[in-house]
Amino acid sequence: MSPPALRRIGISLGNIGAFHDGLGEFSLQIGQRIARAAPQWRQQHGIQFVFHLRERLFGSFGPAGDALGYLPVTRWQRLHHVQPHPFALWHSLHQLNKTRPPQGAAVRVVTVHDLNYLYGRNAFSTWRHHRRTVTLMRRTDVVVAISRHTAQDVEQHLDWTGPLEVIHNGARSFVGAPQAPLPGWADADARPFLFHLSRMSPSKNPQAILALAAAWPEMDFVLCGPPSDDAKALKAANRQPNVQFHLGIDDAQKAWAYAHCAGFLFPSLTEGFGLPPIEAMHFGKPVFLSRLTCLPEIGGDAAEYFDDFDGGSMRAVVERGLARWRADPGRADAIRAHAAQFDWDRAADAYLALYARLLGLDDPVAPARAAAPG
Repeated sequence: MSPPALRRIGISLGNIGAFHDGLGEFSLQIGQRIARAAPQWRQQHGIQFVFHLRERLFGSFGPAGDALGYLPVTRWQRLHHVQPHPFALWHSLHQLNKTRPPQGAAVRVVTVHDLNYLYGRNAFSTWRHHRRTVTLMRRTDVVVAISRHTAQDVEQHLDWTGPLEVIHNGARSFVGAPQAPLPGWADADARPFLFHLSRMSPSKNPQAILALAAAWPEMDFVLCGPPSDDAKALKAANRQPNVQFHLGIDDAQKAWAYAHCAGFLFPSLTEGFGLPPIEAMHFGKPVFLSRLTCLPEIGGDAAEYFDDFDGGSMRAVVERGLARWRADPGRADAIRAHAAQFDWDRAADAYLALYARLLGLDDPVAPARAAAPG
């Protein structure tokens, strides 16, 4: 029996340069699992997965071969994208990808993480981002949203009436991972602190945490994230002795902070999903979120919520939530159970199942978790 004819699925990361932010984490986790399933898809269905990304990131998902290939991103692909071999399906992993799908791609899929430009930007910026996103939708056949909130935004603001699916992100569990204390801390240090992790752009609302810290001078606050310009500016301007900034922490330090914090703060103004709160929930920690955009959907009953960002009001919410957590012996386990539903294997399997449906594959498709080594 002859093998099935070769077909290609393109997985486009666009111009992502690293994997340390939210889009990078999503691309890495989904990409790794697709790569694990690739050999069985090649054998069973004659499909090769081709990762479209910066050339310096080639090899990020394993060595190139019959089941797995790499295609470089070029700036000219924003205007005209032609490849010598057709693609049966082209999946752009995020809506900020400025490259076009290759001409002749039979099915074009885009994952929309958020339409945050709709919230809090000036009029010109909103118009510019909206025009770019509407243009992207004209080159799209199927949309995947990472939350129901984002799906509603797509339907309402982009007038999208085509196929639309919701596939929630996973979130890595750092429980059991190596840990290293943050600078100035030790494993035996019993000082309570409240933890925040983000890139600290204005949309993440770190200013609210500083207001909370001013209203709660006896509590320590630890703010971490990549060394972005916003984060460095906040750190340089900080004069509050109970606020620490640690920028550019590694995974071991992040795991330590999740494990040792008294609670996790995430008063973000705009989110498509919000990975750090779920990472903190894996440790059973009390998590405090804004009640905006998708965060109530993701946090559910496992989180506590800020209704405003007055420092005194926020302190009352956190003190009440910490007291509830201490008084309820089952609260930590309920928080962990909530976090467990956001699983990267489950998310990748949903994407693979979507590919299979769109390509009309009748046979059972190898899931990412079944293809994982070990």
